[in-house]
Amino acid sequence: MKNSLLTFVLLIASITGARTQAVLPESERAAVVDELLERRLDSLLPELMEQSGIDMWVLISREYNEDPVLKTFLPATWLSARRRTILLFYRDPESGDMDRLAVARYNIGKSIQSAWDKEQQPDQWLRLMELIRERDPETIGLNFSEDHNIADGLDKTDYDAFMEYLPRKYRDRVVSAEDLAVGWIETRIPEEMPIYAHLVRITHNIIAEAFSDAVITPGRTTTSEVEWWMRQRVTDLGLDTWFHPTVDIQRSASELRGHLYSFSDRPEQQVIQPGDLLHCDFGINYLRLNTDCQQLAYVLRPGETQAPEFLEKALADGNRVQDILTGNMQARRTGNEILARSLKAGRDEGLRPAIYTHPLGTYGHSAGTTIGMWDAQEGVSGADGTKHVLHKNTAYAIELNTTVTLPEWGRDIRVMLEEPGFYGSDGFVYPDGRQTRLHLIGAHRPELGN
Repeated sequence: MKNSLLTFVLLIASITGARTQAVLPESERAAVVDELLERRLDSLLPELMEQSGIDMWVLISREYNEDPVLKTFLPATWLSARRRTILLFYRDPESGDMDRLAVARYNIGKSIQSAWDKEQQPDQWLRLMELIRERDPETIGLNFSEDHNIADGLDKTDYDAFMEYLPRKYRDRVVSAEDLAVGWIETRIPEEMPIYAHLVRITHNIIAEAFSDAVITPGRTTTSEVEWWMRQRVTDLGLDTWFHPTVDIQRSASELRGHLYSFSDRPEQQVIQPGDLLHCDFGINYLRLNTDCQQLAYVLRPGETQAPEFLEKALADGNRVQDILTGNMQARRTGNEILARSLKAGRDEGLRPAIYTHPLGTYGHSAGTTIGMWDAQEGVSGADGTKHVLHKNTAYAIELNTTVTLPEWGRDIRVMLEEPGFYGSDGFVYPDGRQTRLHLIGAHRPELGN
């Protein structure tokens, strides 16, 4: 891809208007994906290999059973591995020179060169062993991990075959590539971030349209209809969702349900009525990046021109929990440490927070620093919460809620919010901002008397 195309894409991302959905055609998307991959291979991979202390990284997958990390090394025109695909990355610890090889019949993209001639060496595994002996690495990283599912993509059959073929002298040099794999998945390069901001804006725009008079007619439209409208809107734009959208209702005549209510226990086809507080959970996939958003809307009653002050105040409480959390996101802190500090600070201010923030980017529920889970507010066990620390140049879904008592409704409500965020050298930012005011439905409906 020419640099001018990437410049054009970044320009689109920076100047797109609030209601514009600028989505590239497939051929240009592929060019952007491949260019970003080349830049990550050139600038990021050597740095991560040096940091991890792994000289050689071997990734192995068979067609339709791809390692989640290996998939991210495939060019845009490869929709899956082919037969058995083996990638070998080697960094010379003295010179820093990199080999990017494929033990496959053909090159994989521009920068991963085929290193197997089947006519000269019919056995793919033996060719891999030749490449290993030629480089004599001190460490060989494989993708197995107890704590990070995304870094655990090597299947047992391929692991057993690899270890059987591997010369005995190298077997004690095999280590988990967990830190390297997680680093590759979680780290964002500068060229990705304007595109990511554009992706978040598209997500915000779809939510704003869904939570509007264009889609919702109070007393008639159901929550399921809004969910399917969002799903269809994504399809019409030529994009993908990575999970089915959800829309749920809190209202004065109902009681607060458990956390799972918003995701699996709510009734279908619930009719949206004036006075309802709506909540959605929605995320899309574009250019191999993902978003994850939860926002709120209020359905105006006849005569109302704005949401009740007590509901806007409840949203402000949710924003305050966001501020507390992101203020505690500091490099080298573990997810559990960030969680504990944030929950304590929120409770000290009289809030009732719950925090379950997860890495976001290459995957929706991605690899990296996990800051709580909705059912683990005491902390997350294993490397997710206690070992893997917060690194710079990483993205997160700032996902949380706070419970608020509403005397006006005679009940508690749960303010559930989620926004994509980025933690970099200058601290934390929301690439396309965050919700600080409720979406209003019925704001321009003369028949409602407003």
